[in-house]
Amino acid sequence: MNNLELFAKIRNLPLVSSRLVDGFLSGNYRSVFKGPGLEFDEVREYAEGDDARFIDWNVTSRLGAPYTKTFREEREIVLFLIVDISASLRAGSGKFRKQDTAAILSSLLAFSAVHNNDKVGAVFFSDRIEKWVPPMKGKKQVFRLIEDGMNLKAKGKGSDLKKAIRTVYESLNRRGICIILSDFRTPPCWKELSMLGKKHDLIALKITDPSDLEFPFSGLIELVDPETGATIYGVGHSRKFRTDYREFWETNDIFWRRECLRRGIPTLEISTSDDPVLRLLSFFSRRKKH
Repeated sequence: MNNLELFAKIRNLPLVSSRLVDGFLSGNYRSVFKGPGLEFDEVREYAEGDDARFIDWNVTSRLGAPYTKTFREEREIVLFLIVDISASLRAGSGKFRKQDTAAILSSLLAFSAVHNNDKVGAVFFSDRIEKWVPPMKGKKQVFRLIEDGMNLKAKGKGSDLKKAIRTVYESLNRRGICIILSDFRTPPCWKELSMLGKKHDLIALKITDPSDLEFPFSGLIELVDPETGATIYGVGHSRKFRTDYREFWETNDIFWRRECLRRGIPTLEISTSDDPVLRLLSFFSRRKKH
């Protein structure tokens, strides 16, 4: 699928996104995400039933009567997308590449945020920070992200999620929602994921492709890692090789899910062969119930 076809598909997403939002996000947006939490509202006289933990002792001592702090839910949520555009995302055995699927998912999520009058921003990364898009409101911001997701060409060859996470951690001060869109074929960064998950509502969205597990039945094939340039040979006609290939990546996936679970990071895996809208609907519907 070329960029024009993909862009035409994505431009029609506001209708799909409205269904996504109206189905369970609109009016319940903050029940799906942990959100930014509470912000200070005012200090008022203490009343029976107020939580004693919020007594403002400085004001109380000055005025000679108990006063308490009150809080309200922060009205604005910032959705921030951490989008992998490294070389491995160019892979895809079907109609879409991983990068196409990431662009569609980013668009759906961004439109949902805009529908709720929230800000949305993004960082695009490879083995470096390729582009930083500060959080803003409005449809222009969404289409800017769509253009970047489809057309931004990575200058770096590798993938450094650790660097992207640290950049986001140090740059976003207010609590928000961070969603990583990647195939997670990157050096381990569990410490950084834990840090970001404690500061923000973090979701790890893994983009997969059927070829990740199924090696094609074939002859001797030279396999080149698009990010490192390393070369190995695959023996597609060997059942043992195909089995070992599948078991290696299945084990890798199990380890990734387990480590995310240990850190309390929700995960979602979407294949290039999936319907991304249905997968998002299912994921967020399940999340609302917990």
